[in-house]
Amino acid sequence: MKGIVLAGGSGSRLHPATLAVNKQLVPVYDKPMIYYPVSVLMQAGIREILIISTPDYLDNYLAVFGDGAGFGLKMSYAVQPRPEGLAQAFIIGRDFIGDDDVALVLGDNIFFGAGLNDMLARARSRQSGATIFAYAVDDPERYGVVTLDAAGRPLHIVEKPSRPQSRWAVTGLYVYDNRVVDIAAGIKPSARGELEITDVNEVYLRRGELHVECMSRGYTWLDMGTHDSLLEAGEFVRTIQKRQGQLVAGLEEIAFQQGFITLAQLQERGIALDKTDYGRKLLAIAAEHA
Repeated sequence: MKGIVLAGGSGSRLHPATLAVNKQLVPVYDKPMIYYPVSVLMQAGIREILIISTPDYLDNYLAVFGDGAGFGLKMSYAVQPRPEGLAQAFIIGRDFIGDDDVALVLGDNIFFGAGLNDMLARARSRQSGATIFAYAVDDPERYGVVTLDAAGRPLHIVEKPSRPQSRWAVTGLYVYDNRVVDIAAGIKPSARGELEITDVNEVYLRRGELHVECMSRGYTWLDMGTHDSLLEAGEFVRTIQKRQGQLVAGLEEIAFQQGFITLAQLQERGIALDKTDYGRKLLAIAAEHA
């Protein structure tokens, strides 16, 4: 399975803070926003990752990740000239995906919870179909909404309904089999001129191959699209890291846990960042395993 982070868009809801920088490069507490979605793919065991962004900012991502070797990854980069819908990621990334399955995560989403790894493992283990991740919200009309039956199977999925039949919002994390590249290529733009990810999910739903993982109590999902939500995300990360003493989206830590990098590489990264709490935490983790 390969992974895609969609990090395009103009970030207009965060202007003027994002007039000169891509939204997904804005810091969220102690690390760039892009770290958080990348960490989710890494927790799913994915090592080949494509970052899709606007032409002006790909060099910035290259400066952050390079070829990915420092994190035990293989990073690729592609341009989204115009934001024309989430499903466009599979068209842009078709050659990158090749014959593999693929996970897509939005570049402005944070996912956190003790059972997240198990949830990701279930999604990845499915031999066919699609898996979406749902989270109960108070304002479902702002999102794609999935309605479930008593057994947790999806009945309907609607994009930003005026009268939602459910509180289960579809989050910015999706796992698909390889057929998604052809499905995405075959859908038509919506009334707002975008290739909607909901239309892709509806194809799988009609085929009886759409699975839903519900993120209930104990999970956190944050969409960092506004100044308030960005601040909320930073405060959340700070609270977890200060009170629990663990890193949120510490890519080097995850890489070490997954066996992507060695203890020596973890130590090297910690030394390079030893003037920061982040770097000192990496060194502490390395010391625990020395």
